[in-house]
Amino acid sequence: MNFEFQNPTRILFGAGVLSRLGEVARGEGQRALLVTGGGSVKRNGAFDRAVTSLKKAGVAFEECSGVEPNPRLSTVVRGARLAQTKQCDLIIALGGGSVMDAAKVMAATVFHEGDPWEMMVHSPTGTRLPTRALPIITVPTLAATGSEMNKGAVITNEQTVEKSFVIADCLYPRVALIDPTLTLTVPPDQTAYGVCDLMTHVTEGYFNGSDGAPLQDRFAEGVLLTALEWGPRAVANGQDLEARSQVQWASVVALNGWVQAGADAVGFPVHMIEHTISAIHDVAHGAGLAVVNPAWMRAAATIRPARFAQFAERVFGVGHAEGNELERALSGVQRFEDFLRAIHCPTRLSELHLDGTLIERYARETLQTIHDGQGRLPGRPAMDEAAIIKLFNDAR
Repeated sequence: MNFEFQNPTRILFGAGVLSRLGEVARGEGQRALLVTGGGSVKRNGAFDRAVTSLKKAGVAFEECSGVEPNPRLSTVVRGARLAQTKQCDLIIALGGGSVMDAAKVMAATVFHEGDPWEMMVHSPTGTRLPTRALPIITVPTLAATGSEMNKGAVITNEQTVEKSFVIADCLYPRVALIDPTLTLTVPPDQTAYGVCDLMTHVTEGYFNGSDGAPLQDRFAEGVLLTALEWGPRAVANGQDLEARSQVQWASVVALNGWVQAGADAVGFPVHMIEHTISAIHDVAHGAGLAVVNPAWMRAAATIRPARFAQFAERVFGVGHAEGNELERALSGVQRFEDFLRAIHCPTRLSELHLDGTLIERYARETLQTIHDGQGRLPGRPAMDEAAIIKLFNDAR
């Protein structure tokens, strides 16, 4: 293995750490842009607690509310302009993955000259990655994306109906305040979608990474086993703080770079395919992943049965007596899909109320967003348009 790893984000983890927001913010700036979503943080009291902490520390703030579940480019521009007008020198994201992603891109857009969509990875016009951003503090209210401790963000361009991502060092949050009590009021369906999201982050690297990273395999399997054990408890009883805490930490570890270090993933095909669906239909990201991931795994297992058999054996306890290598591999995929169904995630396009009439468009637009030198979706295996169409047909 040859790799470089650095994650500069400082973590404050535990019940009640939201009370330290003002103290932390005061070390980063004097006037914050406080970015929130659709209003749940006000209904559950998180917003008031955050404001109380900021005021106590003498940190002024301007609110930017209304970030969508699939955050829009226009919202990013609105937030960046507000930060510029009010002379904010700090961005605080209080919300789920969409709020954190939007806040990150707002922080970079403040300094970006030109169309901020240029920062996103998308093939038609190329990419101009940001090199500068306002300091960012993240306060996640949902265990799902891991955006609180990484340098990535996903944004939807509602004008072109595209969803794409940006990865840049300047987007690392300075501090993440991870308070599991903020997730206690998340409803069961969103909790389940978050569990699926964090598990997909891990399986994407596990199946699309290079061979020869046994320690990373064990990290990945540990996160998956934790999600399998504690995820259903969090879904069944939202007030189970221990379950919420374990799922929250699993979400952070799933995508903060530890699991992926040295594994050299060649792509994240499940996320890329799902981005196309949620860009067009605005479905919940985790719900879309629950449909796409098992279908992708079934297709990929036929190409790399040994890898999927290892997953089946180590994560789901599939024994050698349960068939040959490919049969064991597919049994593991089925058990994963059964788990998703057990926590009430959709596993078919029809459950997303999609009739499958746009499958060709999904495949085409996925490849327009990202492709290798041969026009295929990067991954193991790389997929052409016909393979993506077959995947979608299998997921109907």
